[in-house]
Amino acid sequence: MRLHIHPDNPQPRNLATVVECLRNGGVIIYPTDTIYGIGCSIQSADAITRIARIKNVDVKKAQFSFICADLSHLSDYARSVDTPIFRMLKAALPGPYTFILEASKQVPKLLKTKKDTVGIRVPDNRICQAIVKDLGHPIMSASLPMDGHVEYYTDPEVMYDLFGHLVDIVVDGGPGHILGSTVIDCTQGAPTLIREGAGPWEHLLG
Repeated sequence: MRLHIHPDNPQPRNLATVVECLRNGGVIIYPTDTIYGIGCSIQSADAITRIARIKNVDVKKAQFSFICADLSHLSDYARSVDTPIFRMLKAALPGPYTFILEASKQVPKLLKTKKDTVGIRVPDNRICQAIVKDLGHPIMSASLPMDGHVEYYTDPEVMYDLFGHLVDIVVDGGPGHILGSTVIDCTQGAPTLIREGAGPWEHLLG
């Protein structure tokens, strides 16, 4: 299914369709403030495994992140974050960043890396935030398996043609962006840039 949702005023009925799909173990493609992502409920092991198959990766080696509506979930899924790091998160989010933090015991074992870390995202995107708020817990998210063509990253119609048979819903929230999120590791003391993306980072690590 390809489902149109207005980027500024998401329709409650369409949001409810997406949330019901996620609660039932579905997999969706959806917009963020960077590139479109593929995601599912963090509580659905079958859906997580399904996404790993779509991406052709081992679940334990996949670089999944948690999409949160705000920082209220931080204490649930990340171990205690010291004050300077929390200030940085608060200043940067919502925004095009992924912060690598130490995972708490509430992170499903299937989603923990060997390093026992978790990537946390709070995208500045109304559709994304509304879905997570209505769901009541984070979405597990990954990038789509793309081959570099810009329209694959930006055009929901192309994504539906390519992946519609593999997922349950392609959420069409309009054209996507080209760049992924900026990834910053906060598990080694001083924050470290892992990947430069859409979010400026110099002011965060200065």
